Amino acid sequence: MRLLLKLITLLLLLAMLAAGVLFAVQNKEPVPLDLLVYTFTPRSLALWILSAFTIGGIAGMLASSAVILRLRAAGASSKRQLQKANHEIDRLRTAGLKDGE
Repeated sequence: MRLLLKLITLLLLLAMLAAGVLFAVQNKEPVPLDLLVYTFTPRSLALWILSAFTIGGIAGMLASSAVILRLRAAGASSKRQLQKANHEIDRLRTAGLKDGE
Protein backbone atom coordinates (compact mmCIF):
# COMPACT_ATOMS: atom_id res chain seq x y z
CA MET A 1 0.00 0.00 0.00
CA ARG A 2 2.85 2.39 0.84
CA LEU A 3 4.48 1.68 -2.49
CA LEU A 4 1.26 2.57 -4.30
CA LEU A 5 0.94 5.82 -2.32
CA LYS A 6 4.55 6.77 -3.11
CA LEU A 7 4.02 5.94 -6.78
CA ILE A 8 0.88 8.09 -6.97
CA THR A 9 2.67 10.95 -5.20
CA LEU A 10 5.60 10.69 -7.60
CA LEU A 11 3.29 10.69 -10.62
CA LEU A 12 1.43 13.76 -9.33
CA LEU A 13 4.70 15.61 -8.74
CA LEU A 14 5.93 14.73 -12.23
CA ALA A 15 2.62 15.85 -13.74
CA MET A 16 2.82 19.20 -11.91
CA LEU A 17 6.43 19.65 -12.98
CA ALA A 18 5.53 18.90 -16.60
CA ALA A 19 2.61 21.35 -16.44
CA GLY A 20 4.93 24.02 -14.99
CA VAL A 21 7.52 23.48 -17.71
CA LEU A 22 4.88 23.59 -20.46
CA PHE A 23 3.40 26.74 -18.94
CA ALA A 24 6.84 28.36 -18.80
CA VAL A 25 7.57 27.47 -22.42
CA GLN A 26 4.24 28.90 -23.62
CA ASN A 27 4.49 32.19 -21.65
CA LYS A 28 7.91 33.67 -22.37
CA GLU A 29 7.03 37.30 -22.95
CA PRO A 30 8.49 39.69 -20.34
CA VAL A 31 6.05 41.49 -18.04
CA PRO A 32 6.95 44.07 -15.38
CA LEU A 33 5.54 43.48 -11.90
CA ASP A 34 4.31 46.65 -10.17
CA LEU A 35 3.86 46.51 -6.38
CA LEU A 36 2.61 49.97 -5.36
CA VAL A 37 6.01 51.28 -4.23
CA TYR A 38 8.38 49.20 -6.35
CA THR A 39 8.39 48.01 -9.94
CA PHE A 40 10.37 44.87 -10.68
CA THR A 41 12.26 44.51 -13.94
CA PRO A 42 10.35 42.73 -16.69
CA ARG A 43 10.61 38.95 -16.44
CA SER A 44 8.66 36.19 -18.13
CA LEU A 45 5.00 35.91 -17.21
CA ALA A 46 5.51 32.26 -16.29
CA LEU A 47 8.20 33.21 -13.76
CA TRP A 48 5.90 35.66 -11.97
CA ILE A 49 2.95 33.27 -11.89
CA LEU A 50 4.96 30.21 -10.86
CA SER A 51 6.76 32.28 -8.21
CA ALA A 52 3.45 33.47 -6.78
CA PHE A 53 2.16 29.89 -6.78
CA THR A 54 5.29 28.65 -4.99
CA ILE A 55 5.28 31.45 -2.40
CA GLY A 56 1.58 30.83 -1.74
CA GLY A 57 2.18 27.11 -1.29
CA ILE A 58 5.03 27.73 1.15
CA ALA A 59 2.97 30.28 3.08
CA GLY A 60 0.08 27.81 3.28
CA MET A 61 2.36 25.06 4.57
CA LEU A 62 3.82 27.39 7.20
CA ALA A 63 0.37 28.47 8.36
CA SER A 64 -0.90 24.89 8.55
CA SER A 65 2.29 23.83 10.36
CA ALA A 66 1.60 26.42 13.06
CA VAL A 67 -1.93 25.07 13.51
CA ILE A 68 -0.70 21.46 13.57
CA LEU A 69 1.96 22.27 16.18
CA ARG A 70 -0.61 24.01 18.35
CA LEU A 71 -2.98 21.03 18.09
CA ARG A 72 -0.18 18.59 18.93
CA ALA A 73 0.74 20.65 22.00
CA ALA A 74 -2.89 20.66 23.10
CA GLY A 75 -3.09 16.90 22.54
CA ALA A 76 0.06 16.32 24.59
CA SER A 77 -1.36 18.46 27.39
CA SER A 78 -4.61 16.50 27.33
CA LYS A 79 -2.68 13.24 27.40
CA ARG A 80 -0.72 14.38 30.48
CA GLN A 81 -3.97 15.37 32.21
CA LEU A 82 -5.47 11.97 31.39
CA GLN A 83 -2.42 10.19 32.78
CA LYS A 84 -2.66 12.24 35.99
CA ALA A 85 -6.36 11.43 36.30
CA ASN A 86 -5.74 7.71 35.71
CA HIS A 87 -2.94 7.73 38.27
CA GLU A 88 -5.24 9.43 40.79
CA ILE A 89 -8.01 6.89 40.10
CA ASP A 90 -5.57 4.01 40.59
CA ARG A 91 -4.30 5.57 43.83
CA LEU A 92 -7.86 6.01 45.14
CA ARG A 93 -8.78 2.43 44.19
CA THR A 94 -5.81 0.99 46.01
CA ALA A 95 -6.48 3.24 49.02
CA GLY A 96 -10.13 2.07 49.05
CA LEU A 97 -9.10 -1.59 49.04
CA LYS A 98 -6.78 -1.07 52.00
CA ASP A 99 -9.48 0.74 54.00
CA GLY A 100 -12.20 -1.77 53.06
CA GLU A 101 -10.26 -4.84 54.23
